Amino acid sequence: MKSELTAADKERLMRASIRGELPDKRGRFGPFGGRYVPETLVPAFESLEAGIAKHLHSDEFQTAYRRELREWVGRPTALTFAPRLSERWGTEVWLKREDLAHTGAHKINNAIGQALLAKRLGAKRVIAETGAGQHGVASAAACARVGLPCRVYMGAVDIERQAPNVDRMNRLGAEVFPVESGDKTLRAAIDEALREWVSDPSGIYYLLGSAVGAHPYPYLVRELQSVIGAEARQQMIDFAGGLPDVAFACVGGGSNAIGLFYPMLGDDIELIGVEAGGTGSGLGQNAATLATGTPGVLQGSYSIILQDSDGNVQETHSISAGLDYSGVGPEHALLQAVGRVTYVAASDNEALEALEELCETEGILTALETAHAYAAAKKWSKENPGKRVLIGNSGRGDKDMPTLNKIPPRTIRHAGA
Repeated sequence: MKSELTAADKERLMRASIRGELPDKRGRFGPFGGRYVPETLVPAFESLEAGIAKHLHSDEFQTAYRRELREWVGRPTALTFAPRLSERWGTEVWLKREDLAHTGAHKINNAIGQALLAKRLGAKRVIAETGAGQHGVASAAACARVGLPCRVYMGAVDIERQAPNVDRMNRLGAEVFPVESGDKTLRAAIDEALREWVSDPSGIYYLLGSAVGAHPYPYLVRELQSVIGAEARQQMIDFAGGLPDVAFACVGGGSNAIGLFYPMLGDDIELIGVEAGGTGSGLGQNAATLATGTPGVLQGSYSIILQDSDGNVQETHSISAGLDYSGVGPEHALLQAVGRVTYVAASDNEALEALEELCETEGILTALETAHAYAAAKKWSKENPGKRVLIGNSGRGDKDMPTLNKIPPRTIRHAGA
């Protein structure tokens, strides 16, 4: 796909991205995105698109949304300087602390925004999907906040490795529906949620958790999550003395990363998204979609996906439940194609090592998803000493303890202690 865009195309699309002109009227980010859905769901998507146009940027909605972010979510989240990590890496390291938001991750920004929208659209109940569980917890909390019943679809594999979040969802009043089909992870959970939505498209609101799927979801999620980058950008100016040289964020579907990157697209900042490199480069060994995938349609959107030569979507692997998705949001596919964002991969082992180093140096137990961003930032720092680094700390690691408890702790204290 990169070769199909001319230099003029890339320049035009880059400028459109920076000016906020994408997606276009067809829901496209350049060649990516769009809406590939069953005919029975077309009215629901059209109703959602109309509702977004009416409410999302209205003064009334924005006042309510900003109030919830301030009084309930706990925004703005902190910008934290990491002195010991900075000393080890030889760069000036700053962390945007989405782990300090209510429910422990960036997911709550999107969840409460969509829950407020669902209420205005007259939904009778909400369904959601989750992989790592953080979106499920955020959806359960947001639905409790606005007074809507919530069902969360979650793959059986993820239910086992994210037990703490399953319990949290139940206690917040949501029904957790285990998905035993397909790969039993996030992709299967999204498939099952879409089947449920088809059964009652007028009464159900589908609260999608990432910047993926058919239009207008990638746009909606980006708009709600861009509070991360807008805050971080201003905080860097106010507290760090200037913008960062580089910003890192982990990428599964891509909501955390697009939220951090989008307000910085027009700045002279290197942007690096970090995917799950898993245990190897072969199909089924990783979830590094942008590094190893090819163009195709997955769950309503034309983007880059992990598929074999016959177009069969492949299962993925990552130690992180939130990154093992077979696709990626269409805006990320475009940003890679035009060269504005660089996407790299970090392996399971590199993520584990980064997680333990952060625990030891800064007293922060980050999520396994976020640990991939730290691993890539460490590599970059070795090649760029003295630079200013911003890392999107997308969530806390409490939810990963069932996985971490199965892995013997690594001794890293000799490395610069």
